[in-house]
Amino acid sequence: MTAWRGGLRRVWRRMFAACLACVADVVGAMSAIRVIGAISMMAGAAVMGAAGAAGGAQAAAPAPGTGAISPAERLIFTTDHLHGIAQQTELDYALLSSDPPAHGSDTVKVLVTSTDNAKGDAQVSDHRGAVPLPNGGLQCNPVIIYFLERDIAEMEQLTGGKRRYFQQRLRLALAAGPKIETVTSEVGGKPVKAQQIVVQPYLDDPNAARFAQYTGKRYTFLIASTVPGQVALIRTDVPGANNDFAHPLQSRTLSFQAVLSKLPPGYVPNAPTAPNAPNAPNAPNAPNASRAPLSPHQTVKSSNAPSASR
Repeated sequence: MTAWRGGLRRVWRRMFAACLACVADVVGAMSAIRVIGAISMMAGAAVMGAAGAAGGAQAAAPAPGTGAISPAERLIFTTDHLHGIAQQTELDYALLSSDPPAHGSDTVKVLVTSTDNAKGDAQVSDHRGAVPLPNGGLQCNPVIIYFLERDIAEMEQLTGGKRRYFQQRLRLALAAGPKIETVTSEVGGKPVKAQQIVVQPYLDDPNAARFAQYTGKRYTFLIASTVPGQVALIRTDVPGANNDFAHPLQSRTLSFQAVLSKLPPGYVPNAPTAPNAPNAPNAPNAPNASRAPLSPHQTVKSSNAPSASR
């Protein structure tokens, strides 16, 4: 079980335990064999089953804050972002960081090998080649897990803390029901409506004194249904002095760039090649790949905000 899946399961298991003790046993057994993509269906079935066992008693709907999956968690982790993507399609993302140039940029690629990612076998790669991820069963775009796993590994290295601790802080921040705001971003020079989620997981952290520099760290997610793969942008910012996000101490941005479709079978993204080696030919009779560039700007403007005058 991945930490992301396990964390989300624990949230709704607590909700059931508060309703009926017997439901906790059912959920505990089910959680070992279910995936997070079926959480909503499983929740409804578990409550109905428990009500029947209790003699037809009606189960009350969970009140806000009782541990139900939040809309933010659902939008980021359990939405089928790759629905509508054809097989052998590659989604390209630019990863830019304020770190030194040697580690400052990369191209992250998601290869969708089955239509709609129906088999859950989308592959992620960067300059190192294929990147295995603990996202089995999640229907979200795996580039989200790639970004967060990389971020958490960095937090662990920089602070000496435990990765599970940072995973939990981010999960709790999303489970708290942060605001989902409709914003307008620019993708390929055109305005695109997106849903924006912003969280700061460490603001009220009782252990924040151990990593005071990162207390104000901010995570921004932009999900746009009209962008292939739906992930338009993910960004982290560590503010400068006096909570100055205009001049962050550190920032990292992953943004959608292009879609490459009709790739030949056996295509391997980010495959290392020998220096001066000729390009590998396409498979016989394979259709030519087509690329549609989309370069989102980093500035995000609320759909209701007035345009800045020049």
